[in-house]
Amino acid sequence: MTLDTTAGAPARTPEVLRYTAFSADPAGGNPAGVVLDAGGLDDAAQLAIAAELGYSETAFLTVPPEGLGEPGRAFTIRYFSPLAEVAFCGHATVATAVALAERHGPGDLVFATQAGPVPVTVARQGGALRATLSSVEPRVEPVAPADVAEALAALDWPAADLNPALPPRIAYAGARHLVLGAATRERLAALAYDFDRLAALMRRLDLTTLQLVWQESETVFHVRDPFPVGGVVEDPATGAAAAAFGAYTRALGLVTAPATLTLHQGHDLGRPGLLTVDLRPGDPRSHVSGTAARIPAGA
Repeated sequence: MTLDTTAGAPARTPEVLRYTAFSADPAGGNPAGVVLDAGGLDDAAQLAIAAELGYSETAFLTVPPEGLGEPGRAFTIRYFSPLAEVAFCGHATVATAVALAERHGPGDLVFATQAGPVPVTVARQGGALRATLSSVEPRVEPVAPADVAEALAALDWPAADLNPALPPRIAYAGARHLVLGAATRERLAALAYDFDRLAALMRRLDLTTLQLVWQESETVFHVRDPFPVGGVVEDPATGAAAAAFGAYTRALGLVTAPATLTLHQGHDLGRPGLLTVDLRPGDPRSHVSGTAARIPAGA
């Protein structure tokens, strides 16, 4: 829907679509709001829509920068949590790409994000649309022991519950995430943390989520992502963190490209989702794939 900004004309609320990402079941994965025409919405209006919807993020599309890509296949995208704007959000990107593909057909898209351009390819696989985003170039940084100790205190995790094979790091692939490895699946499942204390640490370190990880096998992981800085206790499926985690595994030598990681997320919330991360030789980026589904009205 196009907003009417003619003087004296009443502003119309744009259509807000609701999709879940990283699941073909509307009851699984991570819900996202999608506004395909956000022209005429200022920052306050976008934040208000995101806050009213209450999902971890809502994506807003406007016209792309000149030369970004093919007309109708390139967009500027912004992401708002209920509390603030986020530089990059993977699950809302996947949801938006599938929403566009349902209307205009599968193929290549490109989104101008605050973190940089993010190409996405949508293909039909087994009757479902599957989107693959290619992250901006990632990086992995050390984290101070005092900051790890503060994170553990906020989580109420004893240091002995960390997996030494997954050392703490801050990983970035469009947004910053603190990666902490849990020694057991039970430790990962028992998540009850100090919301305000963790949020304060995350704001100081400019973190979007914590990526809490339990390793099932060489390439299969179970993950959870507290997101208090967005006003959400936990993100059910986190594409940006998955991209960052892909970079983490490569930087620490846990895998060698080509490799495909399988991430299970949302099971402890009753919203199971599945994310895959492809790491390709000669390409430092993470390629995160998943399905998406429209959430029916009233659901």
